[in-house]
Amino acid sequence: MLENLYEKSEIWFAVAWIIAYVVFASMGDNISTEIGILKIVTLPILILLSVILFLFVKRNDLSKKYGLCKPELPASKMLFYIPLVILLTANLWYGVTMNVSPLETLLYILSMICVGFLEEMIFRGFLFQAMAKDGIRSAIIVSSVTFGMGHIVNLFNGSGAELLPNLLQVIYAAAIGFAFVMIYCKTKSLVPCILTHSIFNSLSVIGNEAVMTPEKEIFSGLLIAVIAGAYALYLALTVNEKK
Repeated sequence: MLENLYEKSEIWFAVAWIIAYVVFASMGDNISTEIGILKIVTLPILILLSVILFLFVKRNDLSKKYGLCKPELPASKMLFYIPLVILLTANLWYGVTMNVSPLETLLYILSMICVGFLEEMIFRGFLFQAMAKDGIRSAIIVSSVTFGMGHIVNLFNGSGAELLPNLLQVIYAAAIGFAFVMIYCKTKSLVPCILTHSIFNSLSVIGNEAVMTPEKEIFSGLLIAVIAGAYALYLALTVNEKK
């Protein structure tokens, strides 16, 4: 069934995966909330989706096409990915604390590892590659912008957070998306993106949210956007990928 949809339309294949991921992950989160244990239902769902996606790619010999391979460029040309390492520390800039129980912390981290894999494969892999056939530049723009716009939900989820910091989150997420898609374009590998995405999300569970203020969120958001955006531009303008 997956093979048939993929052969008919790679775009619709990507859209189908996006819908399935959003629906099932949201359903898992809602049930987990009702049970009272963070990610207790979400994690098994994400693991199942990850296994299905991974086996599909392996079975159809699509690993290289979708970046599940070693980067084609040496780390030195990518500045040894130092900007990514800096970004990984962002959730820890204001301290470390246990926000939830040890069990929930473990469930959250494992869930975020799956999220990093799924989102990079779906958005930067399936969707980007399908769109790139009609124009690489438009595919890069759409990939970056949609990654940022996906975070706008925080403005409407009733969290009570300030408007400006959340808008900045959309901006810095788009900058990170730009950096990720440029890494993929230059190295032909999604591995650095998957690792960074997974670790960045995972570390948020131990960030000291209690000390966060709107001012700190604004500063952090701007700094993340500058680092990610500058790195993306460096890759776009100075790094020549292998043909």
